[in-house]
Order: sequence, then C-alpha cells, then structure tokens
Amino acid sequence: MSYEDILYEVKEGGAHITINRPDKYNAFRGKTCEELIHAFNKAGWDKSVGVIVLSGAGDKAFCTGGDQSAHEGQYDGRGTIGLPMEDLHSIIRDVPKPVIAKVQGFAIGGGNVLATICDFTIAGEKAVFGQVGPKVGSVDPGFGTAFLARIVGEKKAREIWYMCRKYSAAEALAMGLVNAVVPNDQLDAEVEKWCAEILEKSPTAIAIAKRSFNMDSENIRGIAGMGMYALSLYYDTEESKEGGRAFKEKRKPEFRKYQK
Repeated sequence: MSYEDILYEVKEGGAHITINRPDKYNAFRGKTCEELIHAFNKAGWDKSVGVIVLSGAGDKAFCTGGDQSAHEGQYDGRGTIGLPMEDLHSIIRDVPKPVIAKVQGFAIGGGNVLATICDFTIAGEKAVFGQVGPKVGSVDPGFGTAFLARIVGEKKAREIWYMCRKYSAAEALAMGLVNAVVPNDQLDAEVEKWCAEILEKSPTAIAIAKRSFNMDSENIRGIAGMGMYALSLYYDTEESKEGGRAFKEKRKPEFRKYQK
C-alpha cells in the first residue's frame, strides 16, 4: 500500500507512524484508518521493529478524531459506522509490540481514544486532551469509554464524556491518562529515550505481558462491537446529524429539538 494520509518510517528499531493531515488537525477519514491498520500490521510483525510510535504531523494536533467533512450521517469508509474503528483499535492492542502515543497539541475525540488505547502516552506540556462526542452527536461505545474508566476511574471517565471539557497535559498526567509530560521541545528526545529502554528488553517477554494485560479487558472488544451498531443507528437520526450541522456552521447544536 502506498500511503497518502500517513507517514511511515523505521529507524533504530522503532517504527514511526504519523498521521499526516495537519490541515485537518490530523482528523481521520476512512482512508486514514485503512492506512493506519496496514502500517500497524506491517510494523507489528517486522522482527526488526521493537516499538511503535504513533504521532500527528505538525505541532497543533496529535489527532482530533473523525473528519467531520467526511461525515454525512455515516463516514466515508467501510465498517459499521463508515470507519473501521473496531479494526484500528484492535490492531493497536493486538500487535506484540509496545505502542507509544507521542502527543503534542490536541488529542481530542477519537484522537483521545487512540492515545488511551496505546500502551504508553507521552505528552508535550502544551498538549490538550478531551472528548467532544456528545457535543457533535457522537460517542465511542467501547474502548473510548469502558477502557478509559479502567485508566482514570469511573467518575473521571464519566466527567470526561458527559461534560466534554478539555484537560491540560498536567491534568492528564495527574489522572493517569499519560505516562510523562515534558516541554514540547524535549518531546522527541523523551520518546527516543523510552524507545531505547524498551529495545533493551526481551521482545517475547513484552509480547506475553501485553497479551496478559489485554486479556483482562478483552470483553471490551465485544462491548465495542455491539456499541458500534447502536452508534450506526444513532448516526442516522436527526439528533446526531444536528451535531454535525452545528459543528460545520459554527453554532450551538439544538439536540433536544430532535430527541425522540
């Protein structure tokens, strides 16, 4: 596969996968997800690779979730909602290598979910985390909700989703959503340091450990699969579509007008 929406590079034992849509704040469309799935598969089973780094191009955003310009009720790709999110989330968990989310700028919506699912999240001090689903007529009924609660606790996860507030890198560190926060100009060096430490360890031991961690939360994959069907039905309602319209028109949505 030739990549249009992402960059892929292997250097010193690390595979670097970069969402390359800075003009869209690295929001993903169907094609982006397909390329990410392909790249994770490629890196995950390359024995010369010991760690995978996921990042976003530019300094404004890691990823801001689904591209609203590719969202007309359903998104523009395959899968239950027009995005193969189940496959993308699964491959990040299934590859037998640690995955590091390198976050600078916004990790919002589906981008926040990606950072949550990665084994580690390392953020620049200007990074911003949060959810927007209920503001734009969407939600992540799986790893973005249930798995998030395992990381930050049930009360905080509900706050993140119900209130749609934004959180600084320092706040994300305090709630356990990220592993480390460093000045933005030191982010690359910090990630390289983590990669170097990982590459000194037994790859088989790490692969077994990763599978062991995942087994404890594997039921969430089933929750996500069922939840995506509910989300697909929701996307076809006027209530959900109102969120997309309001976002594009830069106004407050009138959800309750369409509630059934």
